[in-house]
Amino acid sequence: MKINWKGLLSASLLIAITNSSWAENNVKQPLTLTSCYIEGIRQQVQCGTLVTPENYEKPDGVKIDINFVLLPAIDNSQEKHPLMFLAGGPGQAATELASHIFRGFNEIRKTRDLILIDQRGTGQSHPLQCTDSLELDPYTSIPEDFALTDIEQCLAQLTGDLSQYNSENSIRDFEAVRAALGHQQVHIYGGSYGTRAGLVYMRMFPNSLKSVVLDSVGPIEVPIGLFGKSAEQSFIKLVENCQNELSCAAQYPELANEFAAITNKLSQAQVTVEIDHPRLGTNTAFIISNDKFISTIQMQLYSMETRSLVPLLIHQAYLGNYKPLAGVIAQSEGGMGIYIALHFNIVCNEDYPRISAGMKADDADNSFAKGMSLTMIGKVCAVWPSYQPSDDFYQTVSADIPTLIMSGALDPVTPASNGEKSDAHLPNSHHIIAKNNAHIVASTACGIKIVNQFLEQQTPKELDESCLEEIPDESFMVGLNGGGVPQVTSNAMPTKAKE
Repeated sequence: MKINWKGLLSASLLIAITNSSWAENNVKQPLTLTSCYIEGIRQQVQCGTLVTPENYEKPDGVKIDINFVLLPAIDNSQEKHPLMFLAGGPGQAATELASHIFRGFNEIRKTRDLILIDQRGTGQSHPLQCTDSLELDPYTSIPEDFALTDIEQCLAQLTGDLSQYNSENSIRDFEAVRAALGHQQVHIYGGSYGTRAGLVYMRMFPNSLKSVVLDSVGPIEVPIGLFGKSAEQSFIKLVENCQNELSCAAQYPELANEFAAITNKLSQAQVTVEIDHPRLGTNTAFIISNDKFISTIQMQLYSMETRSLVPLLIHQAYLGNYKPLAGVIAQSEGGMGIYIALHFNIVCNEDYPRISAGMKADDADNSFAKGMSLTMIGKVCAVWPSYQPSDDFYQTVSADIPTLIMSGALDPVTPASNGEKSDAHLPNSHHIIAKNNAHIVASTACGIKIVNQFLEQQTPKELDESCLEEIPDESFMVGLNGGGVPQVTSNAMPTKAKE
């Protein structure tokens, strides 16, 4: 059976060693680095592979390849410390984001190299991915159809010792790449789950880090999956912002009530409609359930560009027109770029076991998605193989490293309160909140400008943040054109979503 994993995911993140010379002393494996071209980038870059132990406690045992890409600085004459990119998910492959990073971080790349490493279990670093059993069918699948046999079939396809595909070993790999490239220190940028990885890096190898950027924070203290309350607040703010914009308020005066009416209707019975395939133009069945509707809306809350669609999607669905919603879901046909097995392997072992019944009940006490996310991930984790994270893994990180923390006030999954938690424990940090941004502040020109400024001066409390006030207020699409394609209001400012 085909499962809509985009909906499921949107609704659901060995002894630590702090000696920075650890990688040099423990990973003496071949490094290959060659000039190459990668999709989406016309310029030549460098592609590399480093062989590391699958189990670092058995250095002479099974080996795996760690894949990475080096995006060279336009002008590296000053030999600045490179910036290492820690991807999100968990389960994103950093090298598969290369073309986006190449463009989005261009200002930073002008004078320093960017290092993109596929976390073990993703990309070309011994990927943990399933085919067929978890194939995405965004039209006929619904989250409620989830069956444990799909997970069992997925597990049967995986190779390797799953207990070794965890956050700490991933950081050991990153540290090994740093050492193999000959850099005494690097800056790191982590977004979403990448902030969790960044915090682990700060605890394990603080001397290897020049500075740290944590964008949309998932602190170790907050288990991945508790998204109910944050999604609710993000949606409430969207409704408020719609009512504060004249055109949106006039077009959608009953937005919250319409959302409630749709979810009430779909909770009683799913709807099947015949629509024109948004991409192919052929007639196709489109099944919409309550969980599918909510998870689709929740995914749109991540970026300012897709948030602009939400009032229109809700209103049209309320009127019985599901074509705009189907058009949005069609974008998931290529998947989320998440290596789903690694995602489950980390979340089911590092996060879900820490979520108590009380925490589940508290998070489910919301008017948006109720307990949908934890219900789904709970079914997966019930059968997923378990491992025990190290005793040090859950320690609060308090490394004295220059750290910039960034949060979006509209973020549905990593609210600003997460950033405040990390800021409270890091002695050399500064937390900025972008009031008109959702997930990933560096998706804006202002965010990149602040990151670049921080990397240059490494004084987190002395940054010029004035551009944050110039980010436009949230704006919304107010109608459909003749072909059923959404029209955006003139002052909308698209931003690129990231995991």
